[in-house]
Amino acid sequence: MLIDFKNLNINKLSFHTEFEKKVKTFLEEWFSEKTEVSVQTSGSTGVPKIFDIEKQKMINSAVMTCNFLGLKEGDVGLLCLPVEYISGKMMIVRSIERKLKLRIVDPSLKPMEHLKEEIDFCAMTPLQVENSLDQLHLIKNLIIGGAAVSESLKNKILHMNLSNSNRIFETYGMSETLSHIGLKQLMPNQEDYFTVFENVTISLDDRGCLKIFAPNVNAEELQTNDLVDIKNEKQFKFLGRIDNVINSGGAKIFPEALEALVKKVLPNEAVFMGLPDESLGQKLILIIEGKESDEIKRKISEIPFEKNFHRPKEIIFINEIPRTPNGKINRLELYKCINP
Repeated sequence: MLIDFKNLNINKLSFHTEFEKKVKTFLEEWFSEKTEVSVQTSGSTGVPKIFDIEKQKMINSAVMTCNFLGLKEGDVGLLCLPVEYISGKMMIVRSIERKLKLRIVDPSLKPMEHLKEEIDFCAMTPLQVENSLDQLHLIKNLIIGGAAVSESLKNKILHMNLSNSNRIFETYGMSETLSHIGLKQLMPNQEDYFTVFENVTISLDDRGCLKIFAPNVNAEELQTNDLVDIKNEKQFKFLGRIDNVINSGGAKIFPEALEALVKKVLPNEAVFMGLPDESLGQKLILIIEGKESDEIKRKISEIPFEKNFHRPKEIIFINEIPRTPNGKINRLELYKCINP
C-alpha cells in the first residue's frame, strides 16, 4: 500500500496485512493526545527493553536525517522494517515530518522483490540489502543499519555499477539516539569515518569508548560500549564493542576488525569469539555459517592477519547463526550454542 502523508486521512485507508495493521496502530498512537510513544530495543546486546520516547524528540531526529539527505515533500519512501523497533517507527515519522509518500511492504529478506518503481529514500538491514542488490539502482538514498555492513557486502555494492545519483550510507546509532546520529557514505564515495549530525557532540571515556551528547534527541549524555577512533569533533571510526573484546594470553583482540578481514574473502557470515581456556584465559575461535568446507579453511589459512594471535585456534561451522528479530547477530545466543 502507499500512504501519501501530504493528504493523510487514516480512516480512508485500507490496512490489510498484519504488518499494515501495525502501521495503522502506530499512526493512531502518533496522532493521539499522548506526548510519548513506546519503543522496543533489539536485545542484541542484552535483554530487550521497552521505553517511552517523546514525540518531539523523534521529530527532531527525523528533521536531522531528512535535512542531511535533502528529502523533500512528495518524495517516495519505502518502509520494510518492523514498526516495533525505532528503525521502523522513524521511517514513518520522517514521512510524516517531510510529507513523503510512503510505500508499505511487509518486512522480509527480499523487500524489493516485487517493486519496479523508483524510491527516493529507504532504510534496510544488511541482510535485506544483500538480497536486493539487483534493485538497488531504484533507490536514490539508501541507509543501512541494524548491524555493521560487512566487507563482502561493500564489495558487492561497489561492483553494482550504480550511478552517482544512487547514494548509500551506513548508519551509526541505537534506540536511545532515536535511530542514528551519524552516517558514513559507501556509495558513490567510500568513507572510513562516520560524520555526526548538527548539534551532536562526541567524546571518549577513559576506556576509549564513545560518549554522545545529542540534546535534540536525548537530554542525557549517552555512554556507549563502542570503542572508537575520533578523527575530529564531527567524525569517528568504529573499532568494536568493548563487551566483545577477547583477552587471549594478555592480548586484546577486537573481533569486529577480524570479521571484516575474513569477510573480504568469504561470502559466509563469520563471527570471532573467545572461549574459556586454562592457559590463555580465552581461546580465539572463528564461527562460520554454512557447511564445513576444506576450501573455506584454505582461504582462511591464507588471510594475512596482522598478528599471529589473530589467527583462530579453532574453526567451527554452524548451520545458522542466531539473530535478533531485526537481523543483528545475537552473540549471546551464539555463545550458548557453542558453549552450552
